[in-house]
Amino acid sequence: MELQKYEKEHMDRLRPLLPECMVLLKKNGDFPLAGPGKIALYGNGVRRTVKGGTGSGEVNSRFFETVEDGFREAGFTITSGTWLDEYDRIYEEAVRDFHEAIRRRAQEHHTHPVMEGMGAVMPEPEYDLALDAEGDTAIYVLARISGEGSDRTAKAGDIFLTESEKRAILELKERYRRFLLVLNVGGVVDLSPVLEVENILILSQLGVQTGSALADLVLGKTCPSGKLTTTWTRWEDYPGFISFGEKDDTRYEEGIYVGYRYFDSIGKKALFPFGYGLSYTEFDVRFRLLSLDKMTVTVTAEVENTGAFRGKEVVQLYVSVPAGKLDQPYQTLAAWKKTGELEQKETEKLVLTFSLMDLASYDTEQAAWILEKGDYILHLGNSSRDTKTCGVLSVPDTLVTKCVKNFLSAPDFTDWRPEKRYGHQITEDHVSRLTVDLSGLETESISYERTESTLPEAAGLDAEDLIRLNVGAFLADVGVAGIIGNSSMSVAGAAGETTQVGNIPALIMADGPAGLRLSQKYFIDENGVHSLGSTMPETMQNLLTPKECMYMENMVPKPGDDSEIREQYATAIPIGTAVAQSWNPELAEICGDIVGDEMERFGVHLWLAPALNIHRSVLCGRNYEYFSEDPLISGVFAAALTKGVQRHPGCAVTIKHFAANNQETNRYNNSSMVSERALREIYLKGFELCIREARPKALMTSYNLLNGIHTSEYRELLQDVLRCEFGFDGIVMTDWVTGSDFLSAGAKYPAPEAYKVALAGNDLFMPGSQREVVNLREALESGKISREQLMENAARICRTALELNGA
Repeated sequence: MELQKYEKEHMDRLRPLLPECMVLLKKNGDFPLAGPGKIALYGNGVRRTVKGGTGSGEVNSRFFETVEDGFREAGFTITSGTWLDEYDRIYEEAVRDFHEAIRRRAQEHHTHPVMEGMGAVMPEPEYDLALDAEGDTAIYVLARISGEGSDRTAKAGDIFLTESEKRAILELKERYRRFLLVLNVGGVVDLSPVLEVENILILSQLGVQTGSALADLVLGKTCPSGKLTTTWTRWEDYPGFISFGEKDDTRYEEGIYVGYRYFDSIGKKALFPFGYGLSYTEFDVRFRLLSLDKMTVTVTAEVENTGAFRGKEVVQLYVSVPAGKLDQPYQTLAAWKKTGELEQKETEKLVLTFSLMDLASYDTEQAAWILEKGDYILHLGNSSRDTKTCGVLSVPDTLVTKCVKNFLSAPDFTDWRPEKRYGHQITEDHVSRLTVDLSGLETESISYERTESTLPEAAGLDAEDLIRLNVGAFLADVGVAGIIGNSSMSVAGAAGETTQVGNIPALIMADGPAGLRLSQKYFIDENGVHSLGSTMPETMQNLLTPKECMYMENMVPKPGDDSEIREQYATAIPIGTAVAQSWNPELAEICGDIVGDEMERFGVHLWLAPALNIHRSVLCGRNYEYFSEDPLISGVFAAALTKGVQRHPGCAVTIKHFAANNQETNRYNNSSMVSERALREIYLKGFELCIREARPKALMTSYNLLNGIHTSEYRELLQDVLRCEFGFDGIVMTDWVTGSDFLSAGAKYPAPEAYKVALAGNDLFMPGSQREVVNLREALESGKISREQLMENAARICRTALELNGA
């Protein structure tokens, strides 16, 4: 296998960074190993290592290194081949049974197996195999995969360990002198039955080089330095009152108490708290100085490597906001900084800064952001539950920082709040106390009066051209290609594109968010670009009948004898959660730079990523794509990826899914019922931060409704909040296939309509079909939508298309 120069360069850049995404949960000093030797590898993740999730997260890289590949390449002798062969046999039989069950359900529900099984994940099979491979070192790699279209379950083989897994892990701990449990997962697994294991590592899902990255770490060539961006604990520890996976309406009754905000506020100890992660070495974090410049807070800390290995540490700063008119969580992440790689006894000074304005809370009664008077207590440490108070900032009066307007209808519940707030007693001596000077500060008032300038190209277009620009380019029959995000006619395997009208070029869009999803090989003839081989993800292909496979194969154009076969292999980068676990925005920017370089090479203008929805529940099937349970982490890492991509001429990102997209169950027609405060403080905050810091060129609305209104049709969300309050000036598009095709009989809410989408200022209905064209044409003729609105939407598409095409 011969790699092209860019592929090798990209992997060479990524490989030394991957340990920053791994989280060491437990250690006893047995690792790293002194060198390669005999090793027994067990578990479903050894040969079936997961590089990323299913659905839009699938990346067609040239190759992928499993854990078995990585350890063999590193010089290890793997002694457990017999166990791995036997497990393969059991697994393959389970897969056949799983697919047959999906086909039976599809027949019962009168659907196609591809739709019935979209995102479905097979629970791990039970087994009883001898664990007697040679050697004194063993690793068990536990893998879990999840993805688009289906949520996770609190069952064995998913959130819970199977009986086989528990039995094997505990037996291996006793049998081998050195044992490491490795978690090749994209989300939380309940580890409570195996907590006696002394070495546990979250490998995560790291893209192309997942296997070799683990081998590097086990040999001590690299050191783990990741920290959790989501709370890991027992299943029963998560709040039981959270509504999740409801068919029609999912009520966000927990309000602002998401993740560590909930655990810390009620004083509940998690197994592994937010921000937690160990290293091969040890660190001492010392507070040095607190300073205040108007509203900018600066904390200086010193980190010393006090252990026996080199390593990196993350220093985290949390703030307890005073509860006054508004209830508050115990603490909120305000800033963090990661050291460089420190050698033994080496020390580094870190400077952490944030603005007090960013700690303002939303008061629905005033329709304003307010900073309440009182003491703001600062906590410094290396996880949310391992901090010391380092300072107190006294705000003498309540400050209204920004006046906006409410836009959500009130949900039919009151947000939960703890009966008793977990308090913090300041026991540290000589805590710095500073008073905030509010003089001269003015309240920001948002103007909702907007005038959208139109380019001459948009103003001169006739009605049909305006309609075509408001709908994505499409073939006469999009069919399955649209379902799987493969609707581009210009780049093989790309998700879609805008319509080319006159001298306005098309914008080509490729899926993400763990790299570009394109066809690996293609050819060009007089009819255009054609993929070679199936463009359908393997998880869907397996559900087609032989006849359907043959039909699809016959429908695909075949290259002629003189056709030139071309390649477009993309690099699979770490999943979103893994990128955020690095707590290193520079790493995210490098990942974005790699994606941007490949976009330039293959002619892609818009990457349909990053995705920055909140880890509201560990059950969400797409959490692996998202960064964190914390909006600050989410916004910072989305901004970093955006900067990396958009430094490349003609390349930009599409941040998604806007907004409150936190479950896959009935994702096309489920309404997220949220209070205005929770929506603004938790689910919109990361989007605003990314927009202000990195100016993304495009944004995608979500499938779900928001308090009964489709986000794609929600003008107040898209115009008032997104454009007026956040200052977004790019393209807004729908998520793929938002028509009525996927509504079940008796659905509570109607499907979105093209003219209502356009009326909301949502510029693009993607991937588009003749139905949307007809809908817009009829709406224009009947006066339901004006030519001016279509021109405004088209102007933004024209402006971006001309900019990214260099016209």
